[in-house]
Amino acid sequence: MKYKLLTTIALLILSNAMAQQRDHYRVPFDPATVQNENVVAGEIIKRSFNNSKIYPLTTRDYWIYIPAAYDASKPACLFVCLDGITYNAPTVFDNLIATGQMPVTIGVFVNPGVVRDSEGGVIRYNRSNEFDRTDGTFARFLIEELLPEVERQTASDGRQILLSKDPNDCAIAGSSSGGICAFSAAWARPDRFSRVFSAVGTYVSMRGGNEYQAVIRKSEPKPIRIFLQDGLYDVWNGIFGDWYEANILVESALNFSGYEVAHNWGRGGHSNTHANRIFPDVMRWLWKGWPQPVRAGRSQNDMLEAILPEEGTWERVEDVNVADKLVAYRDKVVYEKDGKIYNLDGASILRLHRGEHLVGADATSFYLSNVKNRIIRSQDGIRKEISTSQVNVKQLIVADSLDYYITYENDGKTTIAHIDSYGNLTVVNDGLLCGTSLAIYPDHRLLICNEPHTRWLLSYVIDEKGQPMAGQRFYWLHNTSGDDSQQVGQMCFDENGNLYVATTMGVQICDQNGRVRAILSLPDSAPIRSLAFAGTKLYVVNDRGEVYVRELKVAGVQTWQSATSPKSQGQG
Repeated sequence: MKYKLLTTIALLILSNAMAQQRDHYRVPFDPATVQNENVVAGEIIKRSFNNSKIYPLTTRDYWIYIPAAYDASKPACLFVCLDGITYNAPTVFDNLIATGQMPVTIGVFVNPGVVRDSEGGVIRYNRSNEFDRTDGTFARFLIEELLPEVERQTASDGRQILLSKDPNDCAIAGSSSGGICAFSAAWARPDRFSRVFSAVGTYVSMRGGNEYQAVIRKSEPKPIRIFLQDGLYDVWNGIFGDWYEANILVESALNFSGYEVAHNWGRGGHSNTHANRIFPDVMRWLWKGWPQPVRAGRSQNDMLEAILPEEGTWERVEDVNVADKLVAYRDKVVYEKDGKIYNLDGASILRLHRGEHLVGADATSFYLSNVKNRIIRSQDGIRKEISTSQVNVKQLIVADSLDYYITYENDGKTTIAHIDSYGNLTVVNDGLLCGTSLAIYPDHRLLICNEPHTRWLLSYVIDEKGQPMAGQRFYWLHNTSGDDSQQVGQMCFDENGNLYVATTMGVQICDQNGRVRAILSLPDSAPIRSLAFAGTKLYVVNDRGEVYVRELKVAGVQTWQSATSPKSQGQG
């Protein structure tokens, strides 16, 4: 009797476990998942791509699905799928396109790259390196290399393949590492992908995916629609984390940030079984309302709420390209080019002498470094040395008391120095490694400098004589590229004491306690290397030298303005 009872209990436990594991299979049958004899099937072309410069020496197969309804008179919508043909997508597309439930869409199904030897043996698998990275490299590969290669192909009947570049017409999907890659591609390039299906996505600690749930909450929302799928028992490798928990956190972050996000959670493990069954409904949801554009939502982030107007975004300043940096001058922003200093409207303000370079400005003057490494103040065209020292200045900022703070190169290292109103130069010798970017807190009692090759910014207390002291690591920045060798660009404060920092991720905005609370990215998420305020207008320069501007609800504080004390944000 006891034996029969134990056996019965064991069978019940096993039966319940199997039911839990298979619960996600209980998806109603969808006729779009099977071939319909009344629907003309699209064509599938197989190709190989072996000429990548972004992933050198890799080889990969890819497939192009061309729907029967495609007539090549105009670009088709695009669906990119990672890890080859999955989700029975061609059959689903045949059926949904025929019934008008999704637009005419060309599918590009791409495998990850491998590096092979001369005999075909695999030297290196590139999948995790391509798919799990969160720096946007794979998006570049698609946009710059693979998709142009696809458009060089033709259908068997000679139809030219034309792919829409409108992000509203472009979807991307993948599973596991392909799932996070699909999201990363849209996150990095929302100007090219607006619709994402991420199945059993790897938002765990492989190559920085675990940071997404934090970065999403801090970033200005992007125009992306996302469908997430996962199962309760999805743990491919517990060393890296819990897949299901990570997906829940990502969805929570997306909801907090105002995204149009849907999910289908099951009880399965790390497989495509569930995703295959729901794929037709996923496509119906992703493409609903097309061609109406996917729009960015409104985040619950209080910092974004405090600085961003309800309307407006980045606007390109046309016909301006900045090779170095922006500098705030009076109530405007200026830059140096071809031996002159210009306004952003193209007007020339000052012709530089040979060997002079712009290193800073205030409300009345430009500050220049000359060929003899002397610092020159140019006021109304009259030049005057402000120090007898010879230093190779990188940046100069000036306080209202005519205290100057500079960063300069010295024996291959960057050094901070203070120059008082008499021209006396005092070097900050505290053993800390300093970068080239400086900012002064609005009350003129703190000096901020970046620390190169790290995520840290240094904070110095300014004593009564204007000398920086007691430096320590204080502000911590996000860096999803993983490349700490990239320098931080310029920095400045707003009237509330929040610090704006130009970084590869965009403008990172830190509160008074040194924590990133908001991130503003350009439409194509290009790295930002320079920024400057002119009143409530924030100007930035991307890594191509293009200038963008947007109106904010807060004004920037220039270093030469009279000291003010922003309302304290407390210890936080």
